[in-house]
Amino acid sequence: MTSGRLFAAIVLLFMLSAAQQVNAQELRNSSDVLIGKIESGGVVRDKTNRQVGKIDSDGAIRNSSNAQIGKLQSDGMIRDISNAPIGKIQSDGVVRDKNNAQIGKVQSDGTVLGKSNARIGTAKGIKKEWAAVVFFFFFDLK
Repeated sequence: MTSGRLFAAIVLLFMLSAAQQVNAQELRNSSDVLIGKIESGGVVRDKTNRQVGKIDSDGAIRNSSNAQIGKLQSDGMIRDISNAPIGKIQSDGVVRDKNNAQIGKVQSDGTVLGKSNARIGTAKGIKKEWAAVVFFFFFDLK
């Protein structure tokens, strides 16, 4: 490979990497401190940019080792690896636990509210179902 092609390849890789970073949406806590991000492909990263999980396009929820640990169904039901229901996010953004008790809400503007209706964080630009999984069920960011 010539030095010109090598340089072009390096620039292309840098541009692709930068584009992925632009597509990432930030997760912030109640003090507006960055706690992580979700990339457009569903990869969840912590504040140090380490991959801590992933939500696949088919709803499979994976840990940092890529092992499936749960499932987000199209109806908002969230199940653990043994297929037992652990919660649900309703179409209005209300998040319920397996006993149907309201444990939070993801508002349309990305604000995430906890059980007492207090703001526990933000997930702007992120699918509300993904935000519910991250904040309430698998990654304990609440």
